[in-house]
Amino acid sequence: MKRSILSLGLVAGLTAGAFAGASVDPSLPDYRPTSGVSGTIKSVGSDTMNNLMTLWAEAFKKYYPATMPEIEGKGSSTAFPALVSGASTFGPMSREAKSKEQDEFAKVFGYPATQLATSIDTLAVYVHKDNPIKSLTLQQVDAIFSKTRKGGYEKDITTWGDLGLTGEWASRPITLYGRNSASGTYGYFKEHACFKGDYKDSVREQPGSSAVVASVASDLSGIGYSGVGYKTADVRAVPLAASPDDDAYEASPENAYSGDYPMARFLWLTVNYKPGTQLDPLRAEFIRLVFSREGQEVVVKDGYLPVPKAIAERELTKVGLR
Repeated sequence: MKRSILSLGLVAGLTAGAFAGASVDPSLPDYRPTSGVSGTIKSVGSDTMNNLMTLWAEAFKKYYPATMPEIEGKGSSTAFPALVSGASTFGPMSREAKSKEQDEFAKVFGYPATQLATSIDTLAVYVHKDNPIKSLTLQQVDAIFSKTRKGGYEKDITTWGDLGLTGEWASRPITLYGRNSASGTYGYFKEHACFKGDYKDSVREQPGSSAVVASVASDLSGIGYSGVGYKTADVRAVPLAASPDDDAYEASPENAYSGDYPMARFLWLTVNYKPGTQLDPLRAEFIRLVFSREGQEVVVKDGYLPVPKAIAERELTKVGLR
């Protein structure tokens, strides 16, 4: 079954054709700077979005030289504690907030935090560039990474021969690389690729997405997962099928937008916004930049997929900027 990003309810009424390609929606407005914006932009959260936040902050500083970015990417689970304590301006996250996180936030402020869908990431399963595996089903991915196999695959997968590879690959053991539990990518992969099952104890947890890719690049037997924006020439993203009865699809923009690729997700910017109030100029203008043509060009530059005008307008409305 296709699981398009359209199914998340953010863009009801749009067709997949409205998202064709990875180019920026030409109907998005140009960013128009204002006056009197200064201060420190403190970002604490997703490692996946670390580069993206840095690039947005650099673009913002060109408009407002009196601003200073401080970007810290240690995992999505660090976003809410920093927002609650007042240690951050924004909390980038590669997953939606958990109910527990929102409950704890609301206990302090009396309202939930607001999450803004800034861009779209395709989560890739990487192997070494010389690995001949052609494709994988999510059920096979589950049997590779999870000890519980809730996806229903009939046996544990521990060697490349278990996946049908022959010759020198038949007895080659699979080496697993993944993220740590603070990562939103860890949680997303656990839910969607491991069917909410438990990871194998043999998964070698890495501190960041680039470290996962680097580990696979240096290990002929390796397999790992991270955002497609971290792909290098030394690894290959394996085409994935949602089930054994489905075709396998590359992690391309078209396949992510259409829902054919089974692991596409929004990347979120979490903000402390009290409904009905007005954001301070620093946060308001940063958010306006993110959802402008220039801000979405940054998204494409960093290897992710831009949101169209309809999503941008809806997200701006959440924080009273439309």
